[in-house]
Amino acid sequence: MPQPNRLSRSIIYGYFPPGVKWLLILNIGIFILLDVAARLSGNPIAFEINKRALFELSAVAVLKNFLLWQFVTYLFIHGGIWHLVVNMLMLWMFGMTLEETWGTRRFLKYYFICGAGAGVCVVLINAAVGDWGVPTLGASGAIMGLLLAFGVLFPDMTVLMGFLFPMKAKYMVMIFAAVELYSTLGPNTGISSVAHLGGMLVGYIYLKAPLPRFGLLHLPDFGGWYRQWRMQRAKKKFQVYMRKQGGRGPWVN
Repeated sequence: MPQPNRLSRSIIYGYFPPGVKWLLILNIGIFILLDVAARLSGNPIAFEINKRALFELSAVAVLKNFLLWQFVTYLFIHGGIWHLVVNMLMLWMFGMTLEETWGTRRFLKYYFICGAGAGVCVVLINAAVGDWGVPTLGASGAIMGLLLAFGVLFPDMTVLMGFLFPMKAKYMVMIFAAVELYSTLGPNTGISSVAHLGGMLVGYIYLKAPLPRFGLLHLPDFGGWYRQWRMQRAKKKFQVYMRKQGGRGPWVN
């Protein structure tokens, strides 16, 4: 278990975990790209309608039109600059320590499982209550999963809730969960409490339940495949070189 000053050491010495770094780059880059594309399209309203239909998550798109990629794409679309800023700050604050603890592959796998799981909860609930066309967007479901994991792994670490109030991580998670649960019973505020609770629930089940780790949940080791391909290529080049030289040296295997 990392010490409380592990995150500060990472910042001081300039280490930035690649998973968090690329999630930040992708989220910010996609936000800027979509904003610029909407301005250049000549018809921002039509652009927004098409973006919503193709990439934002809705029950009608998933269950009736089978646009299953929305379980991933909705995580990278944000409704405004402050929506993006808050999510990215929380990703940075809690994702850094989790990635250092788990490693990049496990961190990214958990992030996308929580995000997609939150999306499944949203789709099922919206379909059940008849909100088939209501879109959901943003990384909040995955971020709340990170928050839950941080509270489970480092329950007694002191954090600043809202950047102001110091408290133990486990109490912060309890407060967030209680607020989201209460919000589901109140008026519609435009914030998907179902996605937030869904991300926390899926994260808790993944961390605590004795579920089998099916192969489909493992991210492919693209780095390992690339290294193996380079090794095989080097072997063939060496063999060709030895044949041209007329030598009968040892084969590389």
